[in-house]
Amino acid sequence: MDRYQLYELCVTDPPRLTRFLAAVHGGTRKSPRPPLTLREDFCGSGAVARYWATAGPKRRAIAVDNDARVLKKAKGPGVRTIASDAARCKAKADIISATNFPIGYWHTREELVAYLRTAKSSLNPRGIFVCDMYGGRSAFTSPTATRRTFRASTGERVEYTWRQVEADPISGLVTDTLSFRVTRKGQARAEIHRDAFVYHWRLWSIPELTDVMHEAGFAKVEVYDRLGDAIDGDGRLYVRPVGPGEGLDEDWVVYIAARK
Repeated sequence: MDRYQLYELCVTDPPRLTRFLAAVHGGTRKSPRPPLTLREDFCGSGAVARYWATAGPKRRAIAVDNDARVLKKAKGPGVRTIASDAARCKAKADIISATNFPIGYWHTREELVAYLRTAKSSLNPRGIFVCDMYGGRSAFTSPTATRRTFRASTGERVEYTWRQVEADPISGLVTDTLSFRVTRKGQARAEIHRDAFVYHWRLWSIPELTDVMHEAGFAKVEVYDRLGDAIDGDGRLYVRPVGPGEGLDEDWVVYIAARK
């Protein structure tokens, strides 16, 4: 497995995320028109876009990334690939997702507002933009490490390590890395992918993101701290935004949805 396959195994959960995106798009409206087109910005190998396009007969996906080489991995039935800076992409969609923290690539408010304005103008009527961010008590602690173990369908044991190697609470900038250790049955030595991915992000706070989304022209902004796991009487995934006065975990990951 290459580093992108390892990333998809350990980091992404396309079935769960796409169900969440569709549920948030529907919101509280009765009998809403289901979203058909999803645009995945900063898509890398396009795991979410590829899954979305196969999850319904009329669904289509757009995979956007500025790395044309990795974008080849996103190709599949119902998927259109666009090699572009996400801030310049104007491809229309019902949902635009930017998950696994790429909103942190924008280090200044000016850059972030410009991107969000372009994203809003690319949404179809009643469309939503969704991004995620992490924060909390240890968000600017370094060095820190989180390790998890996964089993590939082909039998390999994969140890995934997320490290925050630098963090500056004054600027809000962090450096995070992803590494993988792959062990195959019958092999004495593990295959090491050290620092397979290195990220230089700004950790935007929830109020900052909410403010810039309104500044970019979005009509409503909602914060979700769960992807949802309950099904309502109509068979739809039940999701509920965090309400006023409700707290978050000490260390949190939230999904922020901005409605056109």
